[in-house]
Amino acid sequence: MEQATLKQLSEILKISVSTVSRALKNHPDISEDTKRKVKELAETLDYEPNRNAIYLRNNTSNILGIMVPSLDNFFYDSFTVAVEEEARATGYSVMMMQSGESKEVENANLRLLKNNQIAGVFVSITGETDDLTAFLKMQDKKIPVIFFDRVPDFELCNKICLADRAAATMAAETLIAKSKQHVLALFGHPKLTISQKRFKAFNATFKALAPVAVIDNQFPLTIAEAKSMTIAAFEKDKKPDAIFCMGDLILIGVMHAIHELGLRVPEDVGVISISNGLIPTLYNPKITYVETSGYKLGKLAFKRMKECIDGSTFIQELTVDSMLVEGGSL
Repeated sequence: MEQATLKQLSEILKISVSTVSRALKNHPDISEDTKRKVKELAETLDYEPNRNAIYLRNNTSNILGIMVPSLDNFFYDSFTVAVEEEARATGYSVMMMQSGESKEVENANLRLLKNNQIAGVFVSITGETDDLTAFLKMQDKKIPVIFFDRVPDFELCNKICLADRAAATMAAETLIAKSKQHVLALFGHPKLTISQKRFKAFNATFKALAPVAVIDNQFPLTIAEAKSMTIAAFEKDKKPDAIFCMGDLILIGVMHAIHELGLRVPEDVGVISISNGLIPTLYNPKITYVETSGYKLGKLAFKRMKECIDGSTFIQELTVDSMLVEGGSL
């Protein structure tokens, strides 16, 4: 069955093609009666707009890209849910891409997104990303780029961030309040600004408020590395009395190690994490964490994206606040 066209709708209703088009777009110059007749016929004939024609006319699509280092991450899941909810409500679709922590894959994905004439792209960069040329070229072509979570150390770009320094400071203050003196602190990729901010804030807080405490800083890149570093820390003569986890994947690795070692939480070791919120609730006792919500970040990122699509040209760095959620792990 052939796809119905605007011309066919106009011939059946004996009105002009432009009137049909404007009626489908709810143009105020078209009467409500005409709009109703046009929409009823369009639905009956299963009419769909010619997307290719729209893309050619507007030089863009209604597709928004989201590119993350890994799809196997609840934080990015919740971010995507928030963006998709807002996108659907405003007539956009979402295309997901995974960089796999490779800057080559990241650039290849950008080319693919650009070839699909995307309306804009949300990006959480890889640990290898050291050149923003491809992103800046997209912005030059009026394709908004919103960096989120893992953002570059570059001022002239839109960034939607978690309160990284505040979250790490809050975690450190909580450990100090519990009189923890020997902390295994596990951060993410050392080249990422998110890791650097959390590392500096966490250690500065201990230096200022508990200078005699010993902080063992490590930078695991995977769940397996977080597990092995935790096991190694408990093989030393001076064992940690608390573990700080920078994110959910690190927390998973730490809990694997704790269970394998037969340690009790919080009796043998205290645990605190920065988290999106789900993973800490899966353990008994629940893990105390500083909330960094991917869902809230997604809502804010979409708001900024829509402003850019609608013509905003100034640069913004926006932040989602954090809060402490008490569990039983300290």
